Parts: sequence; C-alpha cells; structure tokens
Amino acid sequence: MTAKTIFSGTTRNVSGPDGFALSNDGLLDIQISEPHPIAENLFGAAWSACYMGALGLAAGQRKISLPQAPSVDATIDVVMEGGEFFLRARFDVAIPGIDREVAQQLIDTAHAICPYSKAVHGNIAVETNLVELALA
Repeated sequence: MTAKTIFSGTTRNVSGPDGFALSNDGLLDIQISEPHPIAENLFGAAWSACYMGALGLAAGQRKISLPQAPSVDATIDVVMEGGEFFLRARFDVAIPGIDREVAQQLIDTAHAICPYSKAVHGNIAVETNLVELALA
C-alpha cells in the first residue's frame, strides 16, 4: 500500500541574533533571536494542535459528542542528563463536560492516534494529565 500525504509544511530557519523562521505559505513568519525557547514553544503548539485533532477523532470513533472545546497546555522541556540534552513533554488536557473515566480513555486513545505522539514514542518522556479547566 502506498502512503498518501495528508498535510505537508516547509519552513526555512535562519539562525543568529537576527534569526527568523518563515513557512513557504507565509502563514508563519517570526523573528527568532538565539537563545530562545521558541523551538520548544513551536513544537508544543504543533504537537498539541495535532493531538487536539486526534482527540476529536477518538471521540468521533466512540460516537461521543464533546459538549465544549477541549484544550491542552503543552510544556516541552529541554533537560540535560549525563552531559547530553533531551526533551521531556507534559500535556495537561481539559475535556469539560465529559465523565472523567471517558475523558481519560479519550486522552489515551488520542495519544495513540496522534502522529507527533507516535514520532516521539520511546524517545522522550511524555506525561499526559487530565485536568479541570480553571475558571477565569
């Protein structure tokens, strides 16, 4: 079976004090001075966006209608251990209006579906937590 590309993105990055990242479609155009945790922020944003899509797919597969939009706070850490750099991730996921047990099942299923989660599986420590949405 031949793989079918669903989405593709190309970004040019230039380093240095006047560094920047620019996507071919122009939707991403940001200044990136070094050092800055922008890479971790962008990775967290991209991964969590994909994860939200996987969460919606997981709910759809179980014929669950999400009464409110779920959210995720993604934290990507760069850590040093034994003189080497590694990534670590934590996803704090809120799925309002859904039973906690069902929500946890959706979180676990989404993590198994998400291509980003699959890409890092076994390569970085990943923690997913079901959290309550804080009231503003």
